Amino acid sequence: MGLWLLAGGSLKVVIVVASVNELVNVPKILADETMASDCELVVIDEGESRVRARNVALLQGVDKEFYGPRERTDWFRKRFSERKWQSLQSVIPDRCHAETSFGFLVAFENGADVIVEIDDDVNQFKGEPMLTSHVWNLSDSEALRVNSPSRWYNTLDNLVLGTNFPIWPRGHPYSPDTRTEMPYSEMRDAGESVLNMGLWAGDPDLDAQTILEFGGLDGKSTVKSAGLKHRRILLDKGTYFALCSMNTAFRAKIVPGFYQLYMKQYGIDRFDDIWSGIFLKKITDHLGDNISLGAPLAFHDKRPRDVHKDVDAEMHGIAINETLWRIVDSLELDGKDYYQCYDSLVNGLEDRLDLFGDPLHNKFMRLQVEKQRLWLNVVDKIT
Repeated sequence: MGLWLLAGGSLKVVIVVASVNELVNVPKILADETMASDCELVVIDEGESRVRARNVALLQGVDKEFYGPRERTDWFRKRFSERKWQSLQSVIPDRCHAETSFGFLVAFENGADVIVEIDDDVNQFKGEPMLTSHVWNLSDSEALRVNSPSRWYNTLDNLVLGTNFPIWPRGHPYSPDTRTEMPYSEMRDAGESVLNMGLWAGDPDLDAQTILEFGGLDGKSTVKSAGLKHRRILLDKGTYFALCSMNTAFRAKIVPGFYQLYMKQYGIDRFDDIWSGIFLKKITDHLGDNISLGAPLAFHDKRPRDVHKDVDAEMHGIAINETLWRIVDSLELDGKDYYQCYDSLVNGLEDRLDLFGDPLHNKFMRLQVEKQRLWLNVVDKIT
């Protein structure tokens, strides 16, 4: 576990990466970190021998653990009874981005203070030390606090983009009242964060419909980001945002309330991090904690992909999103920590599932509630 010294305190830092690819970006990210040799890396893969062997070689000298399907099964079997382990293991979806949840469990159990999630197509930008910048943005440093009259902050407003047309990130609702161009209320502020979302140079995080609109037939938008406007923004109470987890850091205490949802079911995908962010923002507002975004700026070199398949995978999620965030916003939470608040949120969500009128959407959200409860059971065991 890494011991990072900042602002007079020591922090245990664990990096989580979920990938089926060679992790050529990770050694480059660690190269300019003065304490990189003390960090622990948790890699969630699919156990493919050639890719893992290549990653072992690439990550030589890094304190690392690999968890493919076999290792994940062993992890659950060692902690739970024969009667329960298979049911509880089902909380982790197969072969999708939300497998990062398992890495969060490992880091949480191992006593991490800060967990950093990095995707395999995110790279260091202009030599900025990504991990140090994340930890700094989690600290009690100066920021611009933003309150949005639309209840949503457009995270792309903090990027220098190569377009004059209005554009919103993946997961930002389409409802016109969430996309108003009214000015934000801003003030200088400071305060620690429980989660910091780094932003992107290169490819911003857009949904497939937007990418297609801007001519990205290869799944890569023609709109590019050139830099940040503000290094640290705090989101005011009642202001939601679209969380993209490819370049994030968070305090481990939020793990009970930061499950990455169960995707690739009923043709629905790519909303695990988005909805985890909506739930988390509701909880942080209740507890009086902060979420920040801005630095570190990382270069997102998105791989070509079938944009039409992504459109199909996202369309039902886009529809669910319009109802889900309003349900969450309407809830009155109980609890004094992230476990209690997440349990309260799940109870409130379950009570309102009938608001998802489409039978497919209703079925999908009932599955989420089932998995969210399993998540809390797993966390309770390893706490």
